[in-house]
Amino acid sequence: MKKKTIITEENYLKYYYDIPYEGSTSAGKPLRKLRNITCPYTGIKIVPGTALKPFEKGLSSCENVSDVVNLLSEYSDNLLPTEKSVYAIFKDFAALNPYDNTQNCLQMIYTNCLRKLKLEEFEVLDEVDRLSKKLSPTTALKLREKTTKCRQLILNDNQKDSFKRKAFLSSLDEIEPKDNEQEIFNDIKNKALFLPTSGSSKNAFVVKYSGRTQTEAARRIFIASTGSIEHIVPQSYGGLNTIGNFLWTTASGNRFRENMPLPWYIKRFPKIPNYAQKYIDDVIREIHNGKLEGNETYPYKIKQKLLDASEGRILISLSGYKYTEAAAAEAEREYHNRWDKYRSND
Repeated sequence: MKKKTIITEENYLKYYYDIPYEGSTSAGKPLRKLRNITCPYTGIKIVPGTALKPFEKGLSSCENVSDVVNLLSEYSDNLLPTEKSVYAIFKDFAALNPYDNTQNCLQMIYTNCLRKLKLEEFEVLDEVDRLSKKLSPTTALKLREKTTKCRQLILNDNQKDSFKRKAFLSSLDEIEPKDNEQEIFNDIKNKALFLPTSGSSKNAFVVKYSGRTQTEAARRIFIASTGSIEHIVPQSYGGLNTIGNFLWTTASGNRFRENMPLPWYIKRFPKIPNYAQKYIDDVIREIHNGKLEGNETYPYKIKQKLLDASEGRILISLSGYKYTEAAAAEAEREYHNRWDKYRSND
């Protein structure tokens, strides 16, 4: 008999959203306890992990689109743009077809959304081709072979042989640019990351989830706003599993960045520096309220890490923080000394 997987807060995102989630990283656990935190990437308030079980319980009893809309309405202010637009589609559909389901709703608009999605994909490929002109003819031709194949797959309506974003991104690693082309080629690969996903495009969401169950679609909308541990410097670039390299972000913000260098991500979302300031302000509020004990230097670590990783684009202020850097370090030492004494006497 196949062993049943037990879904917990730690593995929830791994199973339902397929993102790099550091749920087992002990250094990130203090961040998951914070509440009412602004996502530094998206600017929305992160849905805490404590909301997972109540949402799942409510979702299990949803029979139609009206039930789904009512369940999601509690989190409507926390929804990200793509998810909020799909929620609005469900809401309008429920007003006319209250006892129908979300799957039929998405299937009604599938064809039109698929056409728009293809145009979105072409726009990114057009930009990749434009940048290829900066490469040598040999390297540019290899890249054009990749994008040409993608265009053919996009125009092909055969579902068994369709365009796959991940496959295209992986195929770029097969090209070996010359040494003097590496910087340009990195720019091209970063541009390719902007190919639409269900987290960045309403049309991609509709196309992907029109064939999924009502439960899957509703869960996906909710999960995008829940918290996820994010590496400021990705592990693939040598980033460490320490709290000084962690942000508490939405699952969608984490997933959409992937391994994209932070300056490129900021270029795509120029408000990130402002959101990062709100994030730190919220964290400071929580520390002042007695949360994050033993990590009082976290704001200072994150300030420096974001400054370095963003190449100076994110400069946050800690003017509202009651601790100087020295006082924060002392508070941490006192906390750990008390904890060590407690354990030794246990």
